[in-house]
Amino acid sequence: MNMSHQQGQELSGAGFRLNDPVFVTEELRMLREQVRRFVEREVAPNGESWEAEGKIPREMFRKLGDMGLLGMQHEEEYGGTKMGALASVVFGEELSRSTFGGFTASVTVHTDMSASHITRVGTPEQKAKFLPDLIAGRKVCAIGVTEAGAGSDVAGIRTKAVRDGDHWVINGTKMFITNAVYGDLLILGARTEGLEAGARGISLFIVPTDTPGYKVARKLDKHGWLCSDTAELVFEDMRVPAENMLGAENRGFYAIMQGFEHERLMIGAFCAGEGARAIELTLDYVRARQAFGKSLWAQQATRQRLADLASKAAMIRALTYQTAAALDAGQAVSRETAMIKSVGPEILHEVVHGCLQLHGGTGYMRGTPIERMARDARILRIGGGATEVMLEEVAKRM
Repeated sequence: MNMSHQQGQELSGAGFRLNDPVFVTEELRMLREQVRRFVEREVAPNGESWEAEGKIPREMFRKLGDMGLLGMQHEEEYGGTKMGALASVVFGEELSRSTFGGFTASVTVHTDMSASHITRVGTPEQKAKFLPDLIAGRKVCAIGVTEAGAGSDVAGIRTKAVRDGDHWVINGTKMFITNAVYGDLLILGARTEGLEAGARGISLFIVPTDTPGYKVARKLDKHGWLCSDTAELVFEDMRVPAENMLGAENRGFYAIMQGFEHERLMIGAFCAGEGARAIELTLDYVRARQAFGKSLWAQQATRQRLADLASKAAMIRALTYQTAAALDAGQAVSRETAMIKSVGPEILHEVVHGCLQLHGGTGYMRGTPIERMARDARILRIGGGATEVMLEEVAKRM
Protein backbone atom coordinates (compact mmCIF):
# COMPACT_ATOMS: atom_id res chain seq x y z
CA MET A 1 0.00 0.00 0.00
CA ASN A 2 1.49 3.37 -0.99
CA MET A 3 1.84 6.24 1.47
CA SER A 4 -0.74 8.50 -0.15
CA HIS A 5 -3.40 5.83 0.26
CA GLN A 6 -2.37 5.27 3.88
CA GLN A 7 -2.77 8.95 4.63
CA GLY A 8 -6.21 9.01 3.05
CA GLN A 9 -7.60 5.96 4.84
CA GLU A 10 -10.87 6.94 6.52
CA LEU A 11 -11.99 4.72 9.35
CA SER A 12 -14.96 6.40 11.02
CA GLY A 13 -18.42 6.70 9.54
CA ALA A 14 -21.65 8.71 9.66
CA GLY A 15 -20.08 11.99 8.59
CA PHE A 16 -17.34 12.34 11.23
CA ARG A 17 -14.32 10.71 9.63
CA LEU A 18 -10.84 10.93 11.13
CA ASN A 19 -7.70 9.77 9.39
CA ASP A 20 -5.32 7.52 11.26
CA PRO A 21 -1.93 9.09 11.98
CA VAL A 22 0.62 8.28 9.28
CA PHE A 23 2.60 6.07 11.69
CA VAL A 24 -0.33 3.65 12.10
CA THR A 25 0.66 0.55 10.15
CA GLU A 26 -1.34 -1.73 7.92
CA GLU A 27 -1.22 -4.35 10.68
CA LEU A 28 -2.88 -1.92 13.10
CA ARG A 29 -5.54 -0.99 10.55
CA MET A 30 -6.32 -4.66 10.11
CA LEU A 31 -6.58 -4.95 13.89
CA ARG A 32 -9.03 -2.02 13.91
CA GLU A 33 -11.26 -3.67 11.35
CA GLN A 34 -11.14 -6.98 13.21
CA VAL A 35 -12.22 -5.37 16.50
CA ARG A 36 -14.87 -3.28 14.77
CA ARG A 37 -16.41 -6.38 13.21
CA PHE A 38 -16.41 -8.12 16.59
CA VAL A 39 -18.19 -5.15 18.17
CA GLU A 40 -20.81 -5.05 15.41
CA ARG A 41 -21.37 -8.81 15.55
CA GLU A 42 -21.17 -9.60 19.27
CA VAL A 43 -21.51 -6.46 21.38
CA ALA A 44 -23.98 -4.15 19.67
CA PRO A 45 -26.83 -6.72 19.49
CA ASN A 46 -26.32 -8.04 23.03
CA GLY A 47 -25.05 -5.17 25.14
CA GLU A 48 -28.49 -4.11 26.40
CA SER A 49 -29.16 -7.55 27.87
CA TRP A 50 -25.74 -7.53 29.54
CA GLU A 51 -26.56 -4.16 31.06
CA ALA A 52 -29.79 -5.57 32.50
CA GLU A 53 -27.99 -8.62 33.90
CA GLY A 54 -25.02 -6.67 35.24
CA LYS A 55 -22.76 -9.31 33.76
CA ILE A 56 -20.77 -10.06 30.60
CA PRO A 57 -20.90 -13.67 29.40
CA ARG A 58 -17.63 -15.52 29.89
CA GLU A 59 -17.79 -16.68 26.30
CA MET A 60 -17.04 -13.11 25.18
CA PHE A 61 -13.61 -13.34 26.78
CA ARG A 62 -13.04 -16.72 25.17
CA LYS A 63 -14.06 -15.38 21.76
CA LEU A 64 -11.68 -12.44 22.14
CA GLY A 65 -9.00 -14.88 23.22
CA ASP A 66 -9.62 -17.09 20.19
CA MET A 67 -9.13 -14.02 17.98
CA GLY A 68 -5.80 -13.24 19.65
CA LEU A 69 -7.10 -9.95 21.08
CA LEU A 70 -6.34 -10.54 24.77
CA GLY A 71 -2.59 -10.99 24.40
CA MET A 72 -1.33 -7.79 22.83
CA GLN A 73 0.63 -6.87 25.99
CA HIS A 74 2.13 -10.33 26.44
CA GLU A 75 5.01 -12.35 25.02
CA GLU A 76 4.49 -14.83 22.21
CA GLU A 77 5.82 -17.78 24.21
CA TYR A 78 2.73 -17.60 26.43
CA GLY A 79 0.27 -17.09 23.57
CA GLY A 80 0.50 -13.32 23.21
CA THR A 81 1.39 -11.09 20.29
CA LYS A 82 3.32 -8.27 22.05
CA MET A 83 2.05 -5.60 19.68
CA GLY A 84 2.66 -2.60 21.91
CA ALA A 85 0.87 0.52 23.11
CA LEU A 86 -0.50 1.64 19.74
CA ALA A 87 -2.27 -1.69 19.34
CA SER A 88 -3.84 -1.30 22.77
CA VAL A 89 -5.06 2.19 21.85
CA VAL A 90 -6.62 0.93 18.62
CA PHE A 91 -8.24 -1.91 20.56
CA GLY A 92 -9.61 0.37 23.29
CA GLU A 93 -10.87 2.96 20.82
CA GLU A 94 -12.82 0.42 18.80
CA LEU A 95 -14.29 -1.29 21.87
CA SER A 96 -15.43 2.13 23.10
CA ARG A 97 -17.32 2.77 19.88
CA SER A 98 -19.70 0.01 20.99
CA THR A 99 -21.33 2.61 23.32
CA PHE A 100 -21.19 0.06 26.16
CA GLY A 101 -18.55 1.48 28.49
CA GLY A 102 -18.92 -1.34 30.98
CA PHE A 103 -17.90 -3.89 28.37
CA THR A 104 -14.88 -1.82 27.36
CA ALA A 105 -13.88 -1.38 31.00
CA SER A 106 -14.18 -5.05 31.89
CA VAL A 107 -12.16 -6.24 28.90
CA THR A 108 -9.40 -3.64 29.15
CA VAL A 109 -9.03 -4.07 32.91
CA HIS A 110 -8.29 -7.69 32.06
CA THR A 111 -5.94 -7.00 29.14
CA ASP A 112 -4.16 -3.75 29.99
CA MET A 113 -4.56 -2.97 33.68
CA SER A 114 -4.21 -6.25 35.59
CA ALA A 115 -2.78 -9.23 33.69
CA SER A 116 -0.16 -6.92 32.19
CA HIS A 117 1.47 -6.68 35.64
CA ILE A 118 2.38 -10.37 35.37
CA THR A 119 4.17 -9.72 32.08
CA ARG A 120 5.95 -6.63 33.41
CA VAL A 121 7.28 -7.94 36.74
CA GLY A 122 6.35 -11.63 36.99
CA THR A 123 8.80 -14.51 37.17
CA PRO A 124 9.03 -17.00 34.29
CA GLU A 125 7.22 -19.52 36.50
CA GLN A 126 4.37 -17.09 37.21
CA LYS A 127 4.05 -16.21 33.55
CA ALA A 128 3.93 -19.86 32.51
CA LYS A 129 1.37 -20.68 35.20
CA PHE A 130 -1.08 -17.79 34.75
CA LEU A 131 -0.69 -16.06 31.38
CA PRO A 132 -1.84 -18.79 28.94
CA ASP A 133 -5.31 -18.99 30.52
CA LEU A 134 -5.61 -15.21 30.72
CA ILE A 135 -4.53 -14.69 27.11
CA ALA A 136 -6.92 -17.39 25.90
CA GLY A 137 -9.84 -15.89 27.85
CA ARG A 138 -10.30 -19.02 29.94
CA LYS A 139 -9.74 -16.91 33.05
CA VAL A 140 -10.52 -13.26 33.77
CA CYS A 141 -8.27 -10.91 35.74
CA ALA A 142 -8.87 -7.92 38.03
CA ILE A 143 -6.67 -5.34 39.75
CA GLY A 144 -7.23 -4.66 43.46
CA VAL A 145 -5.61 -1.40 44.59
CA THR A 146 -8.38 1.06 45.51
CA GLU A 147 -9.75 1.14 49.05
CA ALA A 148 -12.52 3.20 50.63
CA GLY A 149 -9.88 5.47 52.17
CA ALA A 150 -7.23 5.20 49.47
CA GLY A 151 -8.26 5.94 45.90
CA SER A 152 -6.03 8.38 44.04
CA ASP A 153 -3.68 8.22 47.06
CA VAL A 154 -2.28 4.75 46.43
CA ALA A 155 0.40 5.11 49.10
CA GLY A 156 -2.37 5.25 51.69
CA ILE A 157 -3.63 1.68 51.26
CA ARG A 158 -4.07 -0.28 54.49
CA THR A 159 -4.73 -3.87 53.42
CA LYS A 160 -2.01 -5.74 55.33
CA ALA A 161 0.09 -8.77 54.37
CA VAL A 162 2.13 -10.53 57.07
CA ARG A 163 4.66 -13.28 56.29
CA ASP A 164 3.91 -16.63 57.93
CA GLY A 165 6.34 -19.32 56.78
CA ASP A 166 5.83 -20.01 53.11
CA HIS A 167 2.63 -17.92 52.95
CA TRP A 168 1.50 -14.33 53.34
CA VAL A 169 -1.60 -13.80 55.49
CA ILE A 170 -3.66 -10.92 54.15
CA ASN A 171 -6.39 -8.92 55.89
CA GLY A 172 -8.17 -5.84 54.66
CA THR A 173 -10.67 -4.51 52.14
CA LYS A 174 -10.79 -3.22 48.58
CA MET A 175 -13.45 -1.05 46.95
CA PHE A 176 -14.71 -0.39 43.39
CA ILE A 177 -12.91 -3.42 41.91
CA THR A 178 -13.87 -4.32 38.33
CA ASN A 179 -14.11 -8.05 37.44
CA ALA A 180 -13.95 -8.95 41.15
CA VAL A 181 -17.27 -10.81 41.30
CA TYR A 182 -17.01 -13.08 38.26
CA GLY A 183 -13.25 -12.96 37.66
CA ASP A 184 -10.70 -15.65 38.48
CA LEU A 185 -7.52 -13.79 39.46
CA LEU A 186 -6.86 -10.61 41.40
CA ILE A 187 -3.61 -8.62 41.21
CA LEU A 188 -3.66 -7.34 44.78
CA GLY A 189 -1.78 -4.43 46.33
CA ALA A 190 -1.12 -4.92 50.05
CA ARG A 191 1.05 -3.32 52.70
CA THR A 192 4.06 -5.44 53.67
CA GLU A 193 5.54 -2.70 55.88
CA GLY A 194 3.90 -0.29 58.32
CA LEU A 195 2.02 2.84 57.26
CA GLU A 196 5.05 4.92 58.10
CA ALA A 197 6.84 3.30 55.14
CA GLY A 198 4.34 4.92 52.76
CA ALA A 199 4.92 4.03 49.12
CA ARG A 200 7.99 1.98 50.05
CA GLY A 201 5.98 -0.61 51.97
CA ILE A 202 3.58 -1.98 49.34
CA SER A 203 3.83 -5.29 47.47
CA LEU A 204 1.78 -7.02 44.77
CA PHE A 205 0.31 -10.53 44.92
CA ILE A 206 -1.44 -12.84 42.45
CA VAL A 207 -4.57 -14.10 44.21
CA PRO A 208 -6.99 -16.65 42.74
CA THR A 209 -10.50 -15.54 43.66
CA ASP A 210 -11.36 -18.99 45.06
CA THR A 211 -8.68 -18.58 47.76
CA PRO A 212 -10.17 -19.17 51.25
CA GLY A 213 -10.63 -15.80 52.93
CA TYR A 214 -11.37 -13.95 49.67
CA LYS A 215 -14.92 -12.64 50.03
CA VAL A 216 -17.13 -10.49 47.85
CA ALA A 217 -18.75 -8.29 50.48
CA ARG A 218 -21.19 -6.85 47.97
CA LYS A 219 -21.66 -6.35 44.28
CA LEU A 220 -21.93 -2.60 43.79
CA ASP A 221 -24.84 -0.88 42.03
CA LYS A 222 -23.31 1.83 39.85
CA HIS A 223 -24.45 4.99 38.05
CA GLY A 224 -22.97 3.68 34.79
CA TRP A 225 -20.88 0.84 33.35
CA LEU A 226 -23.78 -1.41 34.30
CA CYS A 227 -22.64 -4.57 32.50
CA SER A 228 -19.25 -4.64 34.23
CA ASP A 229 -19.21 -6.31 37.65
CA THR A 230 -17.78 -4.12 40.41
CA ALA A 231 -17.35 -5.20 44.01
CA GLU A 232 -16.28 -4.42 47.52
CA LEU A 233 -13.89 -7.14 48.68
CA VAL A 234 -12.95 -8.33 52.14
CA PHE A 235 -9.91 -10.47 52.97
CA GLU A 236 -10.02 -12.38 56.24
CA ASP A 237 -6.84 -14.28 57.10
CA MET A 238 -6.42 -15.04 53.41
CA ARG A 239 -3.32 -17.18 52.95
CA VAL A 240 -1.43 -16.57 49.70
CA PRO A 241 1.62 -18.69 48.79
CA ALA A 242 4.89 -16.77 48.96
CA GLU A 243 5.62 -17.66 45.34
CA ASN A 244 2.55 -15.60 44.38
CA MET A 245 4.24 -12.34 45.34
CA LEU A 246 4.46 -10.39 42.10
CA GLY A 247 7.71 -8.51 41.70
CA ALA A 248 10.05 -7.55 44.50
CA GLU A 249 8.88 -7.15 48.07
CA ASN A 250 7.98 -3.54 48.95
CA ARG A 251 8.28 -2.47 45.30
CA GLY A 252 4.62 -2.84 44.41
CA PHE A 253 3.86 0.88 44.46
CA TYR A 254 6.30 1.49 41.61
CA ALA A 255 4.82 -1.35 39.57
CA ILE A 256 1.35 0.11 40.18
CA MET A 257 2.52 3.52 38.98
CA GLN A 258 3.94 1.97 35.81
CA GLY A 259 0.62 0.27 35.26
CA PHE A 260 -1.24 3.54 35.80
CA GLU A 261 0.75 5.10 32.97
CA HIS A 262 -0.70 2.55 30.57
CA GLU A 263 -4.15 2.82 32.16
CA ARG A 264 -4.19 6.56 31.54
CA LEU A 265 -3.26 5.97 27.92
CA MET A 266 -6.17 3.55 27.61
CA ILE A 267 -8.55 6.11 29.07
CA GLY A 268 -7.46 8.39 26.23
CA ALA A 269 -8.49 5.61 23.84
CA PHE A 270 -11.86 5.36 25.59
CA CYS A 271 -12.37 9.10 25.17
CA ALA A 272 -11.41 8.95 21.49
CA GLY A 273 -13.78 6.10 20.66
CA GLU A 274 -16.75 7.26 22.73
CA GLY A 275 -16.38 10.87 21.66
CA ALA A 276 -16.31 10.05 17.95
CA ARG A 277 -19.27 7.71 18.25
CA ALA A 278 -21.33 10.25 20.21
CA ILE A 279 -20.76 12.82 17.47
CA GLU A 280 -21.68 10.32 14.73
CA LEU A 281 -24.93 9.40 16.48
CA THR A 282 -25.76 13.06 16.99
CA LEU A 283 -25.04 13.97 13.37
CA ASP A 284 -27.47 11.29 12.27
CA TYR A 285 -30.09 12.58 14.70
CA VAL A 286 -29.87 16.31 13.93
CA ARG A 287 -29.93 15.70 10.18
CA ALA A 288 -33.16 13.72 10.52
CA ARG A 289 -34.88 15.77 13.25
CA GLN A 290 -37.13 18.55 11.96
CA ALA A 291 -37.86 21.69 13.98
CA PHE A 292 -39.31 25.02 12.87
CA GLY A 293 -39.63 23.82 9.30
CA LYS A 294 -36.09 22.55 8.78
CA SER A 295 -33.61 20.06 10.16
CA LEU A 296 -31.66 20.81 13.33
CA TRP A 297 -28.50 20.52 11.22
CA ALA A 298 -29.70 23.51 9.19
CA GLN A 299 -29.51 25.62 12.36
CA GLN A 300 -26.18 27.44 12.59
CA ALA A 301 -25.99 27.00 16.38
CA THR A 302 -26.27 23.22 16.00
CA ARG A 303 -23.58 23.03 13.33
CA GLN A 304 -21.15 25.18 15.26
CA ARG A 305 -21.71 23.33 18.52
CA LEU A 306 -21.00 19.97 16.88
CA ALA A 307 -17.99 21.42 15.06
CA ASP A 308 -16.58 22.60 18.39
CA LEU A 309 -17.15 19.23 20.05
CA ALA A 310 -15.68 17.34 17.09
CA SER A 311 -12.55 19.48 17.16
CA LYS A 312 -12.00 18.85 20.87
CA ALA A 313 -12.56 15.10 20.44
CA ALA A 314 -10.02 15.05 17.61
CA MET A 315 -7.43 16.79 19.79
CA ILE A 316 -7.54 14.22 22.60
CA ARG A 317 -7.39 11.43 20.03
CA ALA A 318 -4.28 12.98 18.47
CA LEU A 319 -2.54 13.35 21.85
CA THR A 320 -3.38 9.76 22.76
CA TYR A 321 -1.99 8.31 19.52
CA GLN A 322 1.11 10.48 19.64
CA THR A 323 1.80 9.41 23.23
CA ALA A 324 1.31 5.74 22.39
CA ALA A 325 3.77 6.04 19.51
CA ALA A 326 6.29 7.72 21.83
CA LEU A 327 5.85 4.96 24.42
CA ASP A 328 6.43 2.29 21.77
CA ALA A 329 9.60 4.18 20.77
CA GLY A 330 10.89 3.93 24.35
CA GLN A 331 10.33 7.54 25.33
CA ALA A 332 9.24 8.68 28.81
CA VAL A 333 5.56 9.67 28.67
CA SER A 334 4.46 10.06 32.31
CA ARG A 335 3.69 13.76 31.81
CA GLU A 336 1.75 13.12 28.61
CA THR A 337 -0.33 10.28 30.08
CA ALA A 338 -1.20 12.50 33.05
CA MET A 339 -2.28 15.17 30.56
CA ILE A 340 -4.45 12.63 28.74
CA LYS A 341 -6.10 11.54 31.98
CA SER A 342 -6.66 15.09 33.22
CA VAL A 343 -8.06 16.55 29.99
CA GLY A 344 -9.51 13.60 28.05
CA PRO A 345 -12.40 12.72 30.39
CA GLU A 346 -13.28 16.38 30.79
CA ILE A 347 -13.51 16.73 27.01
CA LEU A 348 -15.52 13.51 26.72
CA HIS A 349 -17.91 14.73 29.42
CA GLU A 350 -18.49 17.92 27.43
CA VAL A 351 -18.91 15.98 24.18
CA VAL A 352 -21.44 13.40 25.37
CA HIS A 353 -23.50 15.87 27.37
CA GLY A 354 -23.43 18.35 24.50
CA CYS A 355 -24.61 15.58 22.18
CA LEU A 356 -27.32 14.54 24.65
CA GLN A 357 -28.56 18.15 24.70
CA LEU A 358 -28.89 18.11 20.92
CA HIS A 359 -30.97 14.92 21.15
CA GLY A 360 -33.52 16.79 23.27
CA GLY A 361 -35.93 14.67 25.28
CA THR A 362 -34.96 11.56 23.31
CA GLY A 363 -31.45 11.77 24.73
CA TYR A 364 -32.79 11.61 28.28
CA MET A 365 -34.52 8.28 27.74
CA ARG A 366 -33.05 5.02 29.03
CA GLY A 367 -32.21 2.64 26.22
CA THR A 368 -30.77 5.31 23.92
CA PRO A 369 -27.02 5.05 23.32
CA ILE A 370 -26.35 8.72 24.08
CA GLU A 371 -28.05 8.51 27.50
CA ARG A 372 -25.99 5.44 28.38
CA MET A 373 -22.78 7.05 27.13
CA ALA A 374 -23.42 10.16 29.24
CA ARG A 375 -23.74 8.00 32.36
CA ASP A 376 -20.75 5.85 31.48
CA ALA A 377 -18.48 8.81 30.77
CA ARG A 378 -18.82 10.27 34.26
CA ILE A 379 -16.57 7.72 35.98
CA LEU A 380 -13.60 8.55 33.77
CA ARG A 381 -13.20 11.88 35.57
CA ILE A 382 -12.79 9.95 38.84
CA GLY A 383 -11.45 6.43 38.25
CA GLY A 384 -7.74 5.95 37.66
CA GLY A 385 -6.98 9.25 39.37
CA ALA A 386 -9.39 12.17 39.74
CA THR A 387 -8.96 15.10 37.38
CA GLU A 388 -7.72 17.35 40.17
CA VAL A 389 -5.02 14.84 41.15
CA MET A 390 -3.96 14.39 37.54
CA LEU A 391 -3.54 18.13 37.07
CA GLU A 392 -1.13 18.09 40.00
CA GLU A 393 0.74 15.21 38.32
CA VAL A 394 1.10 17.36 35.21
CA ALA A 395 2.22 20.36 37.25
CA LYS A 396 4.94 18.30 38.98
CA ARG A 397 6.40 17.50 35.58
CA MET A 398 6.48 21.08 34.31
